[in-house]
Amino acid sequence: MLYAFELSGEHESLPVFEIFACLDVEELEYSEYAHFDQCLVVDISENNKEVINKLDSVSNRLAMSHSILKVAGICDTDFDDIIKTTENLNINKHITPEQTYAVRVNKVKHYTSINGEQLEKKVGGCIYRKGNEKSYRVNLRNPDIEFRLILTDKCIMGSVVAKVDRSCFEDRAPHKRPFFYPGVLMPRTARTVVNLSKVKSGETLFDPFCGTAGILMETGLVGINCIGLEVQYKIMAGACMNLDDLNLDYSLLMGDACRLPFVDESMDAIVTDPPYGKSALIKAESMNYLYAMSFKEMYRVLKKGKYAVIVTGNPVRELVKDAGFVLHKEHHQRVHRSLTRVISVLYKK
Repeated sequence: MLYAFELSGEHESLPVFEIFACLDVEELEYSEYAHFDQCLVVDISENNKEVINKLDSVSNRLAMSHSILKVAGICDTDFDDIIKTTENLNINKHITPEQTYAVRVNKVKHYTSINGEQLEKKVGGCIYRKGNEKSYRVNLRNPDIEFRLILTDKCIMGSVVAKVDRSCFEDRAPHKRPFFYPGVLMPRTARTVVNLSKVKSGETLFDPFCGTAGILMETGLVGINCIGLEVQYKIMAGACMNLDDLNLDYSLLMGDACRLPFVDESMDAIVTDPPYGKSALIKAESMNYLYAMSFKEMYRVLKKGKYAVIVTGNPVRELVKDAGFVLHKEHHQRVHRSLTRVISVLYKK
């Protein structure tokens, strides 16, 4: 069965690999079917009810997607072709008698000049005529089923099986927290890097440069045990304030990321955003020393077969290789003119 993920479009590769990571966490068997502009279609081969439950769990973790659709059809982004495809749909796989529905159109960029409101009415009429007078009733305010058409380089139509609550990330914006410190990851990025680690519920994620706890906040909110380390007392106290504000369970320690107080292979995942400005030199001998030694320590405490995700200001390929990691994937995220973050996904064999 095909399922489509409506992507946020805020980054070229991060939304796609976040989805792959979350599907892996739920142990779904899938393959990439097609990748359109701001829409990823995957083929999932499992029992339908079980898939829907797992996709609901996936939606609760995702940060860089809007919704998940059970695909009904894919066609050219042409008005007549869309209507013809709708008329040929087996609608029973998406709606049952007596359920209400609404049709919504999302136009991505400038791929088409189709009038979205007119298309919604026309497709809605096609669905209505597939039933009888007592079935498939329209309810624009509170429908049981939402049919969604994503108009990108193709038209992907389907029924929404899950939505991502992106507004909650805005509620956790850094300036709204009890303790604010500039230069931290925004909540959606923090959640995404947590997801890239493929950490599962009940496992433990460790952040050796936890700062004000932005990564730990997103970790705790998805049911993951979180441990943080911070070298400055003032920042650690602020991290406690932020975590307590969300009523999360956590463990925070003061210490040096170059000398971690943990036994070998004790962590299920490591996700961190080390300092990469002048502030990094408050305690460290040099930036190179800080990174080299902390990466080796991260490798030591991470379990075999697990992932670490490190956010830096420049590529750190040689340093992570020297530490023992395999570079699984590297993403570049432009923040502003003078800063492009490098998100390195690392694997420990």
